[in-house]
Amino acid sequence: MTQPLVFDVDTGIDDSLALLYLLASPEAEILGITCTSGNVPARQVAINNLAWLELCGAPDIEVALGSEVPILAPLMTTEETHGLQGIGHAVLDAPARNISERHATQVWIENARARPGEVIGLVTGPLTNLALALRIEPELPRLLKRIVIMGGAFNHAGNTLPTTEWNIAVDPESAKIVFDAFSGLPSDRRPIVCALDVTEFIEMKPHHIERLAKESLSSPAEIIAEDDLYGTRSQASNPLIRHLSDAVRFYMEFHKAHDQGFLAHMHDPFAAAIALHPELGQSRPATVDVELAGTLTRGQTVADWRGMWGREPNADVVVSTDPEAFFDHLIERVSSLARTLTR
Repeated sequence: MTQPLVFDVDTGIDDSLALLYLLASPEAEILGITCTSGNVPARQVAINNLAWLELCGAPDIEVALGSEVPILAPLMTTEETHGLQGIGHAVLDAPARNISERHATQVWIENARARPGEVIGLVTGPLTNLALALRIEPELPRLLKRIVIMGGAFNHAGNTLPTTEWNIAVDPESAKIVFDAFSGLPSDRRPIVCALDVTEFIEMKPHHIERLAKESLSSPAEIIAEDDLYGTRSQASNPLIRHLSDAVRFYMEFHKAHDQGFLAHMHDPFAAAIALHPELGQSRPATVDVELAGTLTRGQTVADWRGMWGREPNADVVVSTDPEAFFDHLIERVSSLARTLTR
């Protein structure tokens, strides 16, 4: 049975792998890809999504432009993390496909209305588009089957400010709108939140790329070495492996430069996997709110685990997973997609 979903992204290196994972998953029916500014500006996000779809020979999936700025905050992007175009060292062909004429909010609302109780929402970037859609259609939390959000940090340090995760930091007002909108709903409609508490342990290392290339039947062996010259380009025969390796190498180089090891945190592919297979993580209900006024803590996600606010839980926060089981699943899926490409 296929699972229809709307994928909202700010593509992004790890968003790119999340998209490849969804394209490789036979149970995923991608109804639309909605683009927001975050890792890079929204129009570049749209181009990246179209280019990946074209590279993979994917069906004609709608790619819609959403908000190009946060609701209130000035726009932040992070090309130093993801590269000038958001895909690291990879250089994808300019896509021939076009951006949809519909706005991202229309994609969210019209798909949810057309298939009430069926559509999964997956957000791996700032929550701007979903917040705007909620303003137009407040019934979205009841129309959607479930929402999966990559964002936040609870019992973990932030990656943007000491207590703040990037996707929330870009647009804290939108994050608060979303969490508030899901308050008071039945437990099966609560958002599933994949925060840094778990995603920082989803560490892709060179041996994962080597194994992915091997299972994709790509040659020669795909070795990303820590002592390679900066920006060394892949020579892989398989185009998906070649471009993905170039993107991930940049991410590994970034993490190494910031004393986090020669690795890449794959936040967004994990959230994509949870969207299709919630059983891959163990979650805990909490009441989640977002700090908007703190001088030092603006954008912090705060979880009330014990009901101290006297408010019902409005989120299920993923608190644990088996990272290697996840990578087994990811590699199996993406290598199956890579094997279909011959050029």
